[in-house]
Amino acid sequence: MKMHGLGNDFVVVDARGADAQITAPLARAIGDRHRGVGFDQLAVITQSAGADIDLTFWNADGSISGACGNATRCVARFIMDETQTDALDLRTERGLLRAQRIDDVRTAVNMGHPLLEWRDIPLARDVDTLHLPIKGDPVATGMGNPHCTFFVDDADQIDLTERGPVIENDPLYPERTNVQFAHLIATDHLRMRVWERGVGLTLASGSSSCATAVAAHRRGLTGPNVKIDLDGGPIEIDWRDDGVWMTGATAHVFDGEFTAQFLDSLT
Repeated sequence: MKMHGLGNDFVVVDARGADAQITAPLARAIGDRHRGVGFDQLAVITQSAGADIDLTFWNADGSISGACGNATRCVARFIMDETQTDALDLRTERGLLRAQRIDDVRTAVNMGHPLLEWRDIPLARDVDTLHLPIKGDPVATGMGNPHCTFFVDDADQIDLTERGPVIENDPLYPERTNVQFAHLIATDHLRMRVWERGVGLTLASGSSSCATAVAAHRRGLTGPNVKIDLDGGPIEIDWRDDGVWMTGATAHVFDGEFTAQFLDSLT
């Protein structure tokens, strides 16, 4: 299936009851926007012993992604429509995540508690995660993926293609990092743009949105509930006692089948 959440696009493989062996070369081939399908992340659905389904994620460069909030919302909506339910639990590397149907368009997912200690994010050494020793005074947050959030005067004036790769590979982040640039519109409203590790520029990122909302609240810029304007559209983030909830629109674009010619070309 091809799905997207605010332009953050995914290929979703439903491997329940199937032997779908995803490898890094296969993930890269599917993610090739010229010779494959193209995606920001590949999501694989499998049977779960302790949840409604299990989910694993791959980036376009063939690396594993620990979390993908928008893909989680997309798959949750698909499963809820399939089972005619309004809530379910999905297990990811991030842990057990609760998802809920909000209305005909929007789906919410609890992305869990943010990781704020340097070891957990992870960072390479003990530093103040609220004020990293990187030019621009960013904030570090873990949301299943590591994040580095900069607060600037105008996020739209930042050249992400120049600055994103440098920050993604900063030695302070041993597993690389997602990069966000955001500016304040109001105490409950942010504008944010994203460079994702293993992907590059994206129109939206769920875990990045959560990390930015957490960073803004920790800095005292916003309250715990904010709207974030992404390149692909608006998303709502609410940092509650039980975790960081993310609410936004999802879309199921089409269903497809890989041809033998495509699969054989990988061997």
